Amino acid sequence: MSIPPVLAEAVSPRNRAAKSERQKQIAPSKVLDTIEQHVLLDGFKVVVDLDTSRGSYLLNAVDGRRLIDLYGFFGSMPVGFNHPHFDEPEVRRDLLRAAKVKVANSDVYSQGYAEFVATFERVMELPPLERYLFIEGGALAVENCLKAAMDWKVRKNMAAGHGERGTQTLHFRHAFHGRSGYTMSLTNTDPRKTDLFAKFDWPRVSCPCIDFSLPESNHETDVIEREQKSEREIRDFIEQRGVDICAIIIEPIQGEGGDNHFRGEWLRKLREICDEHDILLIFDEVQCGMGVTGRNWCSEHFDVLPDLLAFGKKAQVCGVMAGPRIDEVKDNAFRLPSRLNSTWGGNFTDMVRSTHYLHIIEQERLVENAAKVGAYFLDQLRELQCEEPLISAARGRGLFLAFDLPDAKTREEFWHGFFDLGVLTLRSGENSIRFRPALDITAEVIDEAMELMRKFCRQNGANDHAVMLSEAKHPATSGDQDLSATKRKPNGSQSLGD
Repeated sequence: MSIPPVLAEAVSPRNRAAKSERQKQIAPSKVLDTIEQHVLLDGFKVVVDLDTSRGSYLLNAVDGRRLIDLYGFFGSMPVGFNHPHFDEPEVRRDLLRAAKVKVANSDVYSQGYAEFVATFERVMELPPLERYLFIEGGALAVENCLKAAMDWKVRKNMAAGHGERGTQTLHFRHAFHGRSGYTMSLTNTDPRKTDLFAKFDWPRVSCPCIDFSLPESNHETDVIEREQKSEREIRDFIEQRGVDICAIIIEPIQGEGGDNHFRGEWLRKLREICDEHDILLIFDEVQCGMGVTGRNWCSEHFDVLPDLLAFGKKAQVCGVMAGPRIDEVKDNAFRLPSRLNSTWGGNFTDMVRSTHYLHIIEQERLVENAAKVGAYFLDQLRELQCEEPLISAARGRGLFLAFDLPDAKTREEFWHGFFDLGVLTLRSGENSIRFRPALDITAEVIDEAMELMRKFCRQNGANDHAVMLSEAKHPATSGDQDLSATKRKPNGSQSLGD
């Protein structure tokens, strides 16, 4: 049987012109208008110049403006723009080869996949969490943690004669675990993200994070009291729902919810409760993992291991690491085919890129850099806080940093003001600004960013002074709200112990 000839497309001058038109690059000045015809644009009005951006400097292709990147694509940039490693011919060949075809990693295997797994295990291992699952998206990483926990608990319950029960996950207020199916029942940071979508009635308890607005001498007494309250709530839910609870999930540092930090004692208490009641402990380290806190994984600061850990963002590839407790059930979701899976099994191009990022992180000791430069950055934020009374509660681990402002309105003014002067940052919680730079940021870049932030604060302070003078000349009536006293209340910055 002969193979039919390849059918060639008839190419007319008109077709050639149409192809040529499609191949033309859209001008930077037209990018936003082009996208906005079909897509909601609610981010920075910036068109990134991928060729000329360097290190921690993002270049706007529209006007050539240079921005200091303390935003890092929502904290997902492990290394700054155009690292010299990617100029190596063999590295370029690796990336081009991977970009030509999107391999279904779940069914067809490759050297690139194997090299990624081996490199990830060597550079970012967290023994004994040695079973991996890779998937696209942090929310789906969390989803598969939940599915694995449900599978584990339901099989245990069935074996014990409790029936097909055990699908509820206990979680915390101010948590953000994603915006996909199961995770919608956990996320509760902003009602715009969850309202009107179907959700499960899973147990939610108070969040006993450290209150950095208090004087440091009051931290321990306050947080212990709130930890005890949260523990009572957890134990009440366990008493009420019993074997229906399969897992407790927590972000070791809550990111989206306001850069909320916990004591190591609290995370170890959760480990104790889970062991006591045959429940799995899940750490969501999608945001706070992969070296950003100055350790490979945030949980390493506290000497506590979860049973399941979700990762993503700076890893480029998202996924799950599972520990030996999952094997208490022989036919668990990590051992049986089709229980946890997807077409792509993670993105092959992302895996190849991640392999090279991991080499850079390892060779340049960037996790150590995150600890060192992060400590310096925090010191600078403390100094800024002393200079600017509107800023309070400077806090952080490594390069996972934030400070508070009195209210959402003031936060917006600072966020926009920093951007206008050339510093990209992120909002967090109701009134915080967070910083998520790449792991290779330098103290020199921090100094430059701090000077710009100081410049805004000086300008903002001058404006406030002018307003105060005006109010002195024209006193507010009793019906007007005088914010000057509350807006200028200083608070202490804090470093973090375990």
